[in-house]
Amino acid sequence: MNHKALVTGATGYIGAKLCRQLLADGWQVDVLVRKTGRPLTEELARKVGLHTYDGSAQSALDAVAVTKPNVVFHLASLFIAEHQSDQITDLINSNLLFGTHLAEACARNGVKRFINTGTSWQHYRSNEYDPVCLYAATKQAFEDILDFYADAFGIHVITLKLFDTYGPDDPRPKLVNLLVKTMKSGEALGMSPGNQVLDLVHIDDVTRAFEVCAQQLLDSDSCKPHVRYAVSSGAPLSVRQLVVMLERVSGNAINVTFGARSYREREVMYPWQSPQLLPNFTPMIDMESGLLNLISDI
Repeated sequence: MNHKALVTGATGYIGAKLCRQLLADGWQVDVLVRKTGRPLTEELARKVGLHTYDGSAQSALDAVAVTKPNVVFHLASLFIAEHQSDQITDLINSNLLFGTHLAEACARNGVKRFINTGTSWQHYRSNEYDPVCLYAATKQAFEDILDFYADAFGIHVITLKLFDTYGPDDPRPKLVNLLVKTMKSGEALGMSPGNQVLDLVHIDDVTRAFEVCAQQLLDSDSCKPHVRYAVSSGAPLSVRQLVVMLERVSGNAINVTFGARSYREREVMYPWQSPQLLPNFTPMIDMESGLLNLISDI
């Protein structure tokens, strides 16, 4: 059967990678992108159906009505680690309003399978509710909204909570990319003391996790209305250990000065402990192999 996917966030790194993987696995893929957002890559634009979200509920309703997806993959979000007051509206519109319009569109069109993307940052200090920042609080608030849609309209929802991600062709200013850039340039990089412990998951494992969720929803319509799972590497390491590993696999020194800057307020020192992990899923790419492949690609 040729399954149909509607994906949001396809202009972002993880969303674009997921679209490519779904296409490779035989899915028909449509994407819903913000009217004011970044454009799709030319390569992806040739292969997917493109629909525009203009901030209105009607635009989401129209997209879902036309595409009639078997599964909705909602990855679109706005990430701001430390927000400014003038960014609150953007956070609410991106992380709450867009998703609520999409859930409403699914409810009105009888679409029963919805995969939401959460973050481990919803669980600062490993508490059930303890968002690290306003971004994480908006992600948690949308989970609560999805509880309503699951209960009221029978939508089966999986929220897949992600830790840090990395991989090739990543344009985001993430730590791994920053370290690789520093290694190539030889310039000095001032960092925090570097004792934060990270849970880094390779992008290929992340996209595979989304497909495992989709298969779970497709295989059974009798699962709980809204379940939450996390995708962990199973092998967390500190920032200092990451630098040492990257130097070892690359054979190059990285000019890092630890302690040159302070930890940010509410710094995440340890990843979320004991989350409910995604069933029937084991990461296939360990950190050392992922870094080695990344260096080889470069």
